[in-house]
Amino acid sequence: MQPSDVRSDHGEVGDVYLTRTQIAGRVTELGAEIARDYAGLDPLLIAPLKSSVVFLADLTRALPVPHTLDVVELAPYSPDQSGGDQGGGIRLLKDVDGPIEGRHVLIVEDVVDTGLTLHFLVKTLGLHEPATLHAVTLLDRPYRRLVDDIPLRYRGFTVPDELFAGYGLGLDERWRAFPDLHHVVPLELPRAATEAA
Repeated sequence: MQPSDVRSDHGEVGDVYLTRTQIAGRVTELGAEIARDYAGLDPLLIAPLKSSVVFLADLTRALPVPHTLDVVELAPYSPDQSGGDQGGGIRLLKDVDGPIEGRHVLIVEDVVDTGLTLHFLVKTLGLHEPATLHAVTLLDRPYRRLVDDIPLRYRGFTVPDELFAGYGLGLDERWRAFPDLHHVVPLELPRAATEAA
């Protein structure tokens, strides 16, 4: 089914890349893998806002072991916000709500490509001294890695170097609610959309 709202200033929705059924099946498998590895550990799942929220919601329902949830919020630096920074930096807008010292933390990401965002999040959460710190991502682009030392333990799908919308991902804050994952055909990309996660 093609969504009715298919165009923004910077792109338009293309064909379905992954159906809701394919995504649901893989999320169920990930839940089983995580449950096996974290049995008896009461893991804390932490997701960065906003794109990861849909994946987090489905993953928590697919995870048949006791666990808790939290969210953080990150934002890229821009030259006018960073006092002359040349870009590529990340800042923390919202930290975790409670203590995570000694907890088994699993970061829930929507997409990992260069690894820079995940690397920043691992370093930031590591300051809280969790017992373990790993990550799960729905979409992975390993061929774009700029950072190797990231604890990415679980991967949903390896995807091509393209833009996607739906299942929490969007462009210009649109299309996040589409249940399937669609290709996005770029028209004119804003700077934020071209910077790697």
